[in-house]
Amino acid sequence: MSYEFIEYADREMLVINLANQLAGDLEAALLHEDRVAFAVPGGTSPGPVFDDLCAADLDWSRVDVLLNDERWVPEDHERSNTRLLRERLLVDRAAAAGYLPLYAPAEHPEEALDDLAKALEPELPLAVLLLGMGSDMHTASLFPGADKLHQALASDAPILLPMRAPGAPEPRITLTAPVLNGALSKHVLIFGAEKRKALEAAKGLPASEAPINAVLSGAKVHWAE
Repeated sequence: MSYEFIEYADREMLVINLANQLAGDLEAALLHEDRVAFAVPGGTSPGPVFDDLCAADLDWSRVDVLLNDERWVPEDHERSNTRLLRERLLVDRAAAAGYLPLYAPAEHPEEALDDLAKALEPELPLAVLLLGMGSDMHTASLFPGADKLHQALASDAPILLPMRAPGAPEPRITLTAPVLNGALSKHVLIFGAEKRKALEAAKGLPASEAPINAVLSGAKVHWAE
């Protein structure tokens, strides 16, 4: 499995360069398509990248932003990834972008799954993908030991699956491995020695043990201490 590993002198340099690369990839995709889909992670790591990227001078009105995964909580909940996007990415010039939700008001994700997936279907393949990775080698909500991990890794997986994992306080909904891996441009953002060690430990492991391996082929991995 080949991917490009890019090491930066510091986090600030990584943020500037990654935001520029994402903007360039989106701009290139817009030359060929009327609309393009841009999938991004939640969590704290991408926040500074979003802060730079939201000011990029491109036709955001033709970009549809979606999350790689979401916790099944309302958008105003403190644990909602959507909240982070609305505060840090869908602002400035990027306020003109469309937004494709991975949450709907329902008690369980299974109740809303079909409608959410139908809205995503015309957007595929993803034009640009930014992923994160946990120290357990998970990406999106593809967690080792999660209840539907094998289904989500299968080549015939649906677009979306609900996911419940040990240690995750609420159910989640996630794009599946074929959707993530099918993105035309893939970037992975990791910070710190622990995650670099996890990435190296993933080498040679099956995706069921190291889910990040399901999406690494052809990706650019951006790392800074």
